[in-house]
Amino acid sequence: MQQMAVSAFTANPSSSHGNTLSGLCSRRPEIWHRRRIGSRIRAQAQSQMQYRKLGDSDLVISEVTLGTMTFGEQNTEKEAHDILSYSFDQGVNILDTAEMYPVPPRKETQGRTDLYIGSWMQSKPRDKIILATKVSGYSERSTFLRDNAKVVRVDAANIKESVEKSLSRLSTDYIDLLQIHWPDRYVPLFGEYCYNPTKWRPSVPFEEQLKAFQELIDEGKVRYIGVSNETSYGVMEFVHAAKVQGLPKILTLLKCATQITVMLGCLPTLHWLEVFSLGSILILTLTYQRRAG
Repeated sequence: MQQMAVSAFTANPSSSHGNTLSGLCSRRPEIWHRRRIGSRIRAQAQSQMQYRKLGDSDLVISEVTLGTMTFGEQNTEKEAHDILSYSFDQGVNILDTAEMYPVPPRKETQGRTDLYIGSWMQSKPRDKIILATKVSGYSERSTFLRDNAKVVRVDAANIKESVEKSLSRLSTDYIDLLQIHWPDRYVPLFGEYCYNPTKWRPSVPFEEQLKAFQELIDEGKVRYIGVSNETSYGVMEFVHAAKVQGLPKILTLLKCATQITVMLGCLPTLHWLEVFSLGSILILTLTYQRRAG
């Protein structure tokens, strides 16, 4: 594994013998960087995959989650299957997808990620794979996600339609973890860093969203729920509504907004905080690229 990933950083030899020394000096930072990456890869290769119980649920997940948002855009179905199989063989047991994938979201490609995962899962034991997906939040642009919709919302009808379509594409009869991709209410996201009060809009109550999830859980189509791109206010409102109304509690928080405040205010009640690790993404990507090449 070390050789596969590190070789991607190998510099081309200097074409001029007289510039060999200067070329070596100029490549020294690159060499040090390559060694650091190599050390991380060696350490990861020598250690076995670790697993953690997700809060008080019965889900035991690998410490590495495979993201799939490039399947169907940057990756072909065969490449997606190769990535999935390689990750599964290394002990990764949880996959993260979303109804809007691949990215960038387009009507012509929407759902391909799920379809590629679904075709791969047909030859794998379902009970060995933890499938996490996401229902889209409020959107006036992604109306192609729904049948005859003018706007996408996080209400009972939208959630149900999303889940039914996801189950069909993924070739499964249940979702292990269903998360709200981004809130139904206005929240500054996707490059917007300041709250704009002029963009406030009426939103679906937190209780209504949780009740919709409860119905799907009762039907056996969803096991656990979570949120994504959420704020500390939103997380605590979900926690409060679940406690007061006896509704399902959110189990995970993925890619949180204002991460520090969320961690300080919500970790006593949340069971798991998922964050992106660019270093891990880099290592896995380089390793796969060298293996495929």
